[in-house]
Amino acid sequence: MSQPYTIVIGLEVHVQLLTESKMFCGCSTKFGAGPNTQTCPVCIGMPGSLPVMNRRAVALSVKAALALNCQIARFTKWDRKNYYYPDLPKGYQISQFDLPLSYDGWLAISDPKDRFGPKRIGIIRAHLEEDAGKSMHDEVAGRADSRIDLNRAGTPLLEIVSQPDMRSPAEAKAYLTELKLLLNYLGVSDCNMQEGSLRVDANINLHVHTPEGKVPTPIVEVKNMNSFRAVERALAYEALRQYDAWRETGQRMGQVSKQTRGWDEVQQITLAQRFKEESSDYRYFPDPDLVPVTVAAEEVQQIRAALGRLPHEYREMLETQHGLAPYDSDVIVSQGEALVHYYQELAASSGDAKLSSNWIQQDVLRTLNEQQITIDKFPVSARALGELIARVKAGELDTSRGREVLSEMLASGRTAAEVMQSLGIQKVDDSAIDALCQELIAANPKIVANVKDGKVKAANALIGQAKQRNPNVNPTRVRDRCLELIQGM
Repeated sequence: MSQPYTIVIGLEVHVQLLTESKMFCGCSTKFGAGPNTQTCPVCIGMPGSLPVMNRRAVALSVKAALALNCQIARFTKWDRKNYYYPDLPKGYQISQFDLPLSYDGWLAISDPKDRFGPKRIGIIRAHLEEDAGKSMHDEVAGRADSRIDLNRAGTPLLEIVSQPDMRSPAEAKAYLTELKLLLNYLGVSDCNMQEGSLRVDANINLHVHTPEGKVPTPIVEVKNMNSFRAVERALAYEALRQYDAWRETGQRMGQVSKQTRGWDEVQQITLAQRFKEESSDYRYFPDPDLVPVTVAAEEVQQIRAALGRLPHEYREMLETQHGLAPYDSDVIVSQGEALVHYYQELAASSGDAKLSSNWIQQDVLRTLNEQQITIDKFPVSARALGELIARVKAGELDTSRGREVLSEMLASGRTAAEVMQSLGIQKVDDSAIDALCQELIAANPKIVANVKDGKVKAANALIGQAKQRNPNVNPTRVRDRCLELIQGM
């Protein structure tokens, strides 16, 4: 039975830009300082203080917008978004309303698990604004009070607003994953959700299928999601909640106002917070303390020329030039540009692109994860690992012994040849393999009989015996040669 409704999802992503100072003052944006130690009269809203725009924040925003295929506005301005909240000391947020920095873009997404096909998610706008402070609640400590840390107030944010083009929580997660990867490649943001560098608000509603047509439910904005997995779970829960609510109330649901709900990670549910504001509630008006911003076409071209290769372009390159499957290219590219370069050198050194990809995914990434390091700290160079892979490919040692060699290379820093010599690993020639197989067949008549009866897997028992007699033999070569000899008997 098909799903009785269509899920409609749009995301608002707030990305902290990689600048050393705040959007309109010189205070540091470094994370982890003591509460209220990175503030000044501008970011705490003291009367008479005047903001000065951070030029680098504008340049980083243009860079991100171009990578998102957005149009860049030649003329944009700053607006005051008025609302009262304890962590907003001025009583308004400096943002952009009707003339954003960029608009009308898109981001392509796909799914290696084939839950949905490749598609483009539209970008309505990507605009600059300043962050608010942070409310710190002490319920856990038993004090049940709240304090305000204004270190984050005034930090430059790029708000990226998508079209409501996503039709499942899986698509929403894929969009966020691709967006984060893109911003990391660009060096626009570190996108660290634990530090608040990337925050997501999700707008979701349903178009319920009825005999009269599709009936929309009220839009709900979901907040407080601290991971992409949490976004996926929250949207899946909210879709079911909205459908249950529609079945209970029917057409009356259209009279319900838009709502903001928070995701409770412990209970795995969304909880009502407040009714959602309309833009008119914020009483936007141009900020009188800041002049409009004009972006020259020459500057846009300079930034576009310096974008470099983007994730989707690296995937295409790995698939067309190296013959990798989409899943393999996605795994490598998703780890970052440095690993892509390591892989390219590894493939050239080993002479086998697919085998190099396998070693990256099965051995290199495991080591990086276990040691909690990045590829630039990996002890074995791409050239040195490529030499080992080439030896495995040439049959000098099997994959199992190759991993033993790699382990020793990681520990000692020696080359593959040096480690193989110290471990007594050497290539076994065909004549030695042939003689060994003759001995095994003669010593195991029962296994030979089973193989002749069609039980080919019985030959696997000979491999263990072969490794005991000579640990340097290649198991695959032993098995294949034994089968040839038995079938010729």
